[in-house]
Amino acid sequence: VDGAPAYGVLSEFRKACREVKRDPSRVPIWQTILHKYQPTFLSQCDNAIKLSNQFVAEQLQTVMFAGQRDAKRKAAEIVKKLTDYRGNRTHDRHIHFEECKKMGLEVALIEDDPKLQDLVLTVHHCFMNTVSNTPTLKAIENHNGQGFFKQQMLMQPVA
Repeated sequence: VDGAPAYGVLSEFRKACREVKRDPSRVPIWQTILHKYQPTFLSQCDNAIKLSNQFVAEQLQTVMFAGQRDAKRKAAEIVKKLTDYRGNRTHDRHIHFEECKKMGLEVALIEDDPKLQDLVLTVHHCFMNTVSNTPTLKAIENHNGQGFFKQQMLMQPVA
């Protein structure tokens, strides 16, 4: 949320509450940190977590595990593992193929299909070229060639 990991923000807030309760002399330290939070920021973090967990669980149930009797249980277990902030220690940690398989995700290595790998890497390189050589921040394009591209505004120096 606003560039901060929602789980990290809530974890830090709970830590602040515990420390201040244990030692009121810590109030000024935490006050400086927590003062930077806008009103409703903690609620936004909480809602972002709930919405993303719900979205991932629904996608796992209806896509990856569609038609399986235990789809709901599998999805819930995977969401729990993916959102284990203490275990993952960061929001954007890479999760390796073997770890994904171990947690129950039905994944395949792109390297096992050379044609698919070539197609995926071609798309990847095209988007990387666009992001690296233009002011594009975000690019979304579908199979029909329709796209949305968000660009940063470049400020021109005033003479």
